[in-house]
Amino acid sequence: MQYKNYSSILDNIKELLPYLSLTFQYVLLALLFGFIFALLLAVMKLCKYKVLRAIAQIYTTIMRCLPSVVLLFVVYFFLPKFSREVLLIDIDDVPKILFVVLTFALFLGGFLSEVMRSAYQAVSKDQMDAALSIGLTPLQAFIRIILPQAFYYAIPNLANTVIYLLKEGALAYTIGLIDVMGRAYQMNTLSYSVYPIPIFVALALIYWPLAIVIEQLFKILERLMNPIKEDKKTAGQKLKGFKAKYLGFLVQTPKGGAEK
Repeated sequence: MQYKNYSSILDNIKELLPYLSLTFQYVLLALLFGFIFALLLAVMKLCKYKVLRAIAQIYTTIMRCLPSVVLLFVVYFFLPKFSREVLLIDIDDVPKILFVVLTFALFLGGFLSEVMRSAYQAVSKDQMDAALSIGLTPLQAFIRIILPQAFYYAIPNLANTVIYLLKEGALAYTIGLIDVMGRAYQMNTLSYSVYPIPIFVALALIYWPLAIVIEQLFKILERLMNPIKEDKKTAGQKLKGFKAKYLGFLVQTPKGGAEK
């Protein structure tokens, strides 16, 4: 194994960035399938059948109590063996990213189902009654009235979930997937652990801005979805108060200045 010098944080960032695309791939796919699965679980939790509610709740409890890395190992090591010995299907050559996507889709299903359930129940039932009273069908009332408000209530938790997935996805390197975290681990090995600080500081400088960008995007989305629109006067007053409180030191009157 050839020794490599990774002492420059800037060069390490340039080395790691190309591997970020693989991280984005499994994050987006896990979000997509996890959202679909969570929607199914949320419907089960809100239905009138106790058995379905109990199944969904037990599944959610298990996912909450199970460390994500343990679930990843269970899926990665157990699923191929089960498929080979029980289903007589060999999936040993399946790309590792599929195991990562499946793991976090299962994991997110439990978390997002609670987000969806609580957001739906946060909308007053009177709004559905009002929508039906003006002639909307139940489906129209749900799509036009209930769903936008429930989505607005869910936005903060959705932001936390996406950031959580981005960070937890770094565990994918433990099964040999070479994403941005896997590449950082490789770089540390190639340098015989001589430069762990520059390597992992570079990695932190990649994850940190990504988390901030995700947070700000969801804040913008939350403002756009806000059903209560502030007028320009109120917004202007808030901006003026913000400047006076936090930026007042920039416009302080010099000592000894004349007062009018």
